[in-house]
Amino acid sequence: MFGGKPLKNHTIPECYGAYEPTAVSVPIDTYLKNFEICSQELFGPFQVIVEYKDSEIDKVIECCNRYENRLTAGIVSNDVLFLDKILGQTNNGVTYTGIRARTTGAPQNHWFGPCGDPRGAGIGTKEAILHCYTSHREIIRDYGPIADNFKIPPPS
Repeated sequence: MFGGKPLKNHTIPECYGAYEPTAVSVPIDTYLKNFEICSQELFGPFQVIVEYKDSEIDKVIECCNRYENRLTAGIVSNDVLFLDKILGQTNNGVTYTGIRARTTGAPQNHWFGPCGDPRGAGIGTKEAILHCYTSHREIIRDYGPIADNFKIPPPS
């Protein structure tokens, strides 16, 4: 869709592969056939846009349930029946739902610290991992209406 070209005029070492923000579009059937590569987690400005039709929602649910870690998800809709279908057939950790389904910030039960938390020394330990990923499922609802003058604040 866009990007995918190496950055120009930068000082980032070549070994880090500095690229323009990139998005690719993949139909749901192609995504399922190439699940391992399409769902590979990347740390960079990269996203995979998966195209699907309303009649293919069960394929989307199949994808959600194939992910190895399923740490978080966002379901953007105000259709309660649609949300119930997805929430009832998937098992993610923190799940953001609603018209905006903002995924900004993790709930307090995530022991990512340290951020002033004296327990921060536990990061990466078996206890921290157990604490983070064996608690109850967190569903955060974010419904409209959205004010006419609503503006996304600039990054700080």
